[in-house]
Amino acid sequence: MNNIIKDSLQRSMSYPAYRNLVKKLVEAKSNTGLEKNEDLANYTLLNDKRMNRWDKTFKIADASQAKLVAFNENITWLVITESWCGDAAHIVPPLYKIAEQINIDFRVVLRDENLELMDLFLTNGARAVPKLIMIDNVSGEVLNTYGPRPSGATQMVIDYKNQHGAITAEFKEHLQAWYNKDKGQNIVNDITEMLCKLEPSLCQ
Repeated sequence: MNNIIKDSLQRSMSYPAYRNLVKKLVEAKSNTGLEKNEDLANYTLLNDKRMNRWDKTFKIADASQAKLVAFNENITWLVITESWCGDAAHIVPPLYKIAEQINIDFRVVLRDENLELMDLFLTNGARAVPKLIMIDNVSGEVLNTYGPRPSGATQMVIDYKNQHGAITAEFKEHLQAWYNKDKGQNIVNDITEMLCKLEPSLCQ
């Protein structure tokens, strides 16, 4: 596992580089991933707009900010994503802002170019993105993972599938509305809780 992670980190890009890549794909009417088609290109265009909005508007609530700024562990966050993923467009920008706030090295890789890595971190057997991997910079150990959705969105999906059997287009619209209303705070709370487990003094 450590070698796969190390190789993926060497191939990784910064968040600004990822955003530039997405913008170039939008101009080319294309998308990341092995499959290229009009639908995925259109999702990439939509997601670029979503990420632009979060890049400009996402804020960390004061109560969480006070805990996060005290975090002092030597770790890297490696995020697996693709440009066409709707959940990723709402999740990756807040994750980057949190990492930036607490001086965590934040790296991005594309799923289809790193399937060996992706297959180490499946969600219920699926290659679901985005997936955040928290890595100890000294030992190389994986400390925790996060994704592909915040806890609130995950519960919404579970409840809907239990009731209806599968996710529908109507539900996806409802989920997008939830992201917009939540403003990334569920992500902040989830991540703060995870970091408190790594450094318990944060939440005492």
